[in-house]
Amino acid sequence: MHSVKRSRQTPEALAEKKRREKSKIDEFLALTDDVLSRKKKQDWSNDAFELTQRLLQINPEFYTVWNYRRNILLNGIFPQSTPEQINNLLSNELSMTTTALKANPKVYWIWNHRRWCLENGPDGPERNGVPSMEWRQANWDKELFVAERMLDADARNFLAWNYRRYVLANMPTRRSETSELAYTSRKIGANFSNFSAWHQRSKTLVGLWESGQLDPIQSRDDEFELVSNALYTDPDDQSAWIYHRWLIGSGENKGQLEREIQLIFELLQEQPDSKWCMESLVHYKRLLLRNHSPGSQTLKQECVELLSRLMDLDPVRYARYQDLKRDLDQ
Repeated sequence: MHSVKRSRQTPEALAEKKRREKSKIDEFLALTDDVLSRKKKQDWSNDAFELTQRLLQINPEFYTVWNYRRNILLNGIFPQSTPEQINNLLSNELSMTTTALKANPKVYWIWNHRRWCLENGPDGPERNGVPSMEWRQANWDKELFVAERMLDADARNFLAWNYRRYVLANMPTRRSETSELAYTSRKIGANFSNFSAWHQRSKTLVGLWESGQLDPIQSRDDEFELVSNALYTDPDDQSAWIYHRWLIGSGENKGQLEREIQLIFELLQEQPDSKWCMESLVHYKRLLLRNHSPGSQTLKQECVELLSRLMDLDPVRYARYQDLKRDLDQ
């Protein structure tokens, strides 16, 4: 780190460090050879199962070993186990991978193994001779808790967001979409720059609109108010702008489109160099031209002026803005 004085190591200390590193490498290679040899022989024993855990603790991205571990469970351990023992084994797998996720929150194979555990959990215990869903429900409820704790640690971990969506879609008893909307409100309120939370909010709203639980006209106006607060808080953050465009859609509502254009124009007066303000104004004015005022020379001229400013402000995308200007002339 900067401003931290490095201590010079003696040749003996360096040699000892290299010796320790070589010992770890040799141990890892020997363990890998042992596990892969057992896999080739279709060794489904408990010893092989324990060795896979040791190897995965060293290298959690070794997907071949995750596959082997699941095959050991399916072919060697589950056939000799009661449903309750299988449930306990899978609960232990979830606990083991929770520890792994804390150190490696973005390793696909850990999330994938957790999915497999949840999908292979047995029904039970039996109630009056009929298997209940208590074990499954408990595991899925706990999984939702784990996913949300992961998002508390890193609110923009897209793997955790995707996994959480998977959990919500497959829980035996579903969480209501209204409570999910409230969850996204909390996440967005904590940090407007959370694209995953905005994305989840859009999916939740569509479900609420389609099911008739929420009035699409009134709720959309409420959403415009929410996203406007985000735009004014940080005009340079793209997350809220992308959500705003999703709300506008194809621009069929002329009054809504004109209202939002005026709001963004006022924001541009306060933030005259805001690229997102200018890009959005061009996009929405072009929607007005296409859907409501196809012959408006005033709108065309306003778009051309904004694109000229963008070409100076954002030369990396010069050719894109030039193409947009050319389209306006056609």
